[in-house]
Amino acid sequence: MGFWKEVKKEWTWSSIKKQWSDFLAIFIAAAIAWLLALLAGMVNRLLPIKIYPIINKEKHFMTRTELIEQIREKRSFLCVGLDTDINKIPQCIIDEAKEKDGDDYIFRALCEFNALIIDATAPYCVAYKPNLAFYEAYGVDGILAFEATIDYLKEEYPNHFIIADAKRGDIGNTSKMYAKTFFEEYDVDALTVAPYMGEDSVTPFLGYDDKWVILLALTSNKGSHDFQLTEDAQGERLFEKVLKQSQQWGNEDNMMYVVGATQGKMFEDIRKVAPKHFLLVPGVGAQGGSLEEVCKYGMIPDEIGLLVNSSRGIIYASQNEDFAEVAGQKAKELQEQMAKIIHSS
Repeated sequence: MGFWKEVKKEWTWSSIKKQWSDFLAIFIAAAIAWLLALLAGMVNRLLPIKIYPIINKEKHFMTRTELIEQIREKRSFLCVGLDTDINKIPQCIIDEAKEKDGDDYIFRALCEFNALIIDATAPYCVAYKPNLAFYEAYGVDGILAFEATIDYLKEEYPNHFIIADAKRGDIGNTSKMYAKTFFEEYDVDALTVAPYMGEDSVTPFLGYDDKWVILLALTSNKGSHDFQLTEDAQGERLFEKVLKQSQQWGNEDNMMYVVGATQGKMFEDIRKVAPKHFLLVPGVGAQGGSLEEVCKYGMIPDEIGLLVNSSRGIIYASQNEDFAEVAGQKAKELQEQMAKIIHSS
């Protein structure tokens, strides 16, 4: 009986409350520690490119006048293509990402590589062009890396023109959703669009103020000759028909055209039909296009009217730990060539 009396003395209401209070304090402390560890893990995945949640995002846009001002200020019309392929990223980036994230290394590797390339090349270019195929190929991690890269550009380099190279284009309802994705959700400046399905597949993209549609016209790949150079009964080639017809839908302030650098003297024919529109020109560098030839036949006096893209020739110029430094040097070399061309034009 003495034992139970002692126990009853210990089980007073105040002692029960104290023990319960201590238990709650320990439980709450453990829960907070767990949440902090979880948050630290989430932040750790985003740290390489300094991406943090942005509550009130300002809309990102660049007008034709602002783009021309950037070109004049930097004496450059270089666009760096972010065609980021895990199989071509330097091993040092892969190893570091695997050390931190194990098998879930894709997101970190893509982000880290892109951030370092951007930091190294930003002084020498006016635009960046991430190609969606290289991100969609890695599922959710790839899409998140694409979005994180866009956010990084907007936060750290807001004066750079951002092109989503997605080559979208479908029936009106579908194009409307594509436009919403890229111009509202991702808020990029421009989107590449395939015009093959005609006006109602393109006009949904043109409904956004201060956003740009970049239509495929005459591309740099070998197969471009299969269709784009075919002539109708009047001798008009398909790419010329695209250029003429599309100018009824948009204008030089919201529409550009893709013309491959490998097309050379064909730029003369392009300028006869589209004398004032900006041209996005891929194919300089790894694809063998000539910058001098592009400028000779495609440049607009005073306004330049060109965004010349280089991807592999810059971002994969080195597979060593100095890859970012070498990429910056390659971008600088192109910028210096462009500055000479601008000065002599």
